[in-house]
Amino acid sequence: MSLNEKFISCSEKIHTLAQKPSNDILLKLYGLYKQATEGDFVETRPGGFDFKAIAKYDAWAKLKGTPQEEAKQSYIDLVEFLLKN
Repeated sequence: MSLNEKFISCSEKIHTLAQKPSNDILLKLYGLYKQATEGDFVETRPGGFDFKAIAKYDAWAKLKGTPQEEAKQSYIDLVEFLLKN
């Protein structure tokens, strides 16, 4: 199975978890997914009181410069860990 196929499979399997992961894990998954699918962020940081949008932006921004293939593998590794535990 190719990296892309594993990534797609994991992005579908993540919805089958028995328990919802913590917010920190969800943000990490979000950032890895966005970096893997879109690369470095190009949007401006949200302002105001939209704390959810700011947290998502920050999670993605932390991964700036990470190659998309590396982000895909990290996403796969995290999802597989969550599925096992």
